[in-house]
Amino acid sequence: MLAILAAALLLAGRSGATQAESITLQVDFARPAGRLRPLHGVNKGPLAPGGLIDVTEAQRALGIPFTRLHDCHWPNPDVVDIHAVFPNPAADPANPASYDFRLTDEYIAATRATGAEIVYRLGESIEHTSVKRWVNPPPDPQAWAQTALGVIRHYNDGWAGGFRYNIRYWEIWNEPENRPACWTGTDAEYFRLYGTAARAIKERYPELKVGGPSVGNPGQLANGKFEASEFVKGFLEFARREKAPLDFFSWHCYTADPAELSVRARAVRALLDSYGFQQTESHLNEWNYLPGNDWKGASRGATPRERQQFYAEMAGPPGAAFLAAALLELQDAPVDVGNMFHGELGGFGLFTEHGAPMKNYAALLAFRKLLDRPARVEARGAVPGRLALGAGLAPDNKSAAMLVSNFSHPQGEVRLDLKGLPWAGAARYGVHRVDGDHDGAAVLQDVPLEPGGTIRLSLKAPAVALITLSPAAP
Repeated sequence: MLAILAAALLLAGRSGATQAESITLQVDFARPAGRLRPLHGVNKGPLAPGGLIDVTEAQRALGIPFTRLHDCHWPNPDVVDIHAVFPNPAADPANPASYDFRLTDEYIAATRATGAEIVYRLGESIEHTSVKRWVNPPPDPQAWAQTALGVIRHYNDGWAGGFRYNIRYWEIWNEPENRPACWTGTDAEYFRLYGTAARAIKERYPELKVGGPSVGNPGQLANGKFEASEFVKGFLEFARREKAPLDFFSWHCYTADPAELSVRARAVRALLDSYGFQQTESHLNEWNYLPGNDWKGASRGATPRERQQFYAEMAGPPGAAFLAAALLELQDAPVDVGNMFHGELGGFGLFTEHGAPMKNYAALLAFRKLLDRPARVEARGAVPGRLALGAGLAPDNKSAAMLVSNFSHPQGEVRLDLKGLPWAGAARYGVHRVDGDHDGAAVLQDVPLEPGGTIRLSLKAPAVALITLSPAAP
């Protein structure tokens, strides 16, 4: 009992902060606000490297909605990419013997075992080497499109000893404007490849969704206005003029401001609509925290210490608070699918090189637990880009949860005023924290809720708190 009281006093921040100094958040569980959306997809499956380390169970615990198969080459060099499954570009794409699906079969089976739906990126992984072997424009787009159809047939039709996975989303290439690391050709060469492959896929499989261009730089934000990049404008003009299928438009964003993702999402939606693509889905399929809003820490010129600090911040409390804040803010943004980069080991990932989950993993797990109470309710008082809040109710109305992420708000004392809980009588709550000292473990359990419906937390940035509520026992 003394330990619980001590923890309660610590969380309440009663060591000097007054109620007036707190930032107040309000949650009304009697006011529905739609459904909480599972936008916490990832890139890359659970096998690394080559299955030596398998994080299937940890990924399954996240309830990942979509896993995008991109850059699986790092560190699995023989999976997914076109050159890996079709090693001789001069071979006959209609002949099953031209393909080597064996390792990719294992990789996709493991990914499906996490419960995630797959987004298959047709193309090649990024090449950081000075010699570019695979990211060159295919010499024959028609033959390449037939190869892509062979991949689809294998995984959806059971062709060539394959499967019937019903993979719905097929993406054509990755970041073709990122040259020469991802594409050594011209804009026109990519547009030709996209149009040829997209038409071939839709003619054979009209029920599937085909898209791209998985653009790394969709455009610039300046003075509150968005200006699309020349590549993006050219691509959309091409798709409109040539009536090329575009079921989803995919784009990327790495930033130090969680609010920027939502701002860009609205800008991308408006851009698509302006070109006549009102039915085209918007996929934010690469995103993550960019420390200092600067790529220097991950560059070739970074010192070992700078590189270590960069990735430690991305995976540590700042990155954890960023992920949670962004996912909460994206609830109201026009994004259909989200995939953070990435869900595997090492830099940008959720696990150490040995497979141990890091703090950013704990933040995603807290978001997943919020989704266990998917009926979203009204939550007010958040500060975009600094302090985020989301709340929901379980389907049986017997539990509720709130997720608070203090990414950068200077006030570390938070007051939560609650009302409208769907059960009669008293309530109890527990708190799980992700910060410099906690990895998502419970710091409070089964604490009586104050009669006035108030919870006070000391939540100094960067930190995340998941608060769960349930009826008090009679």
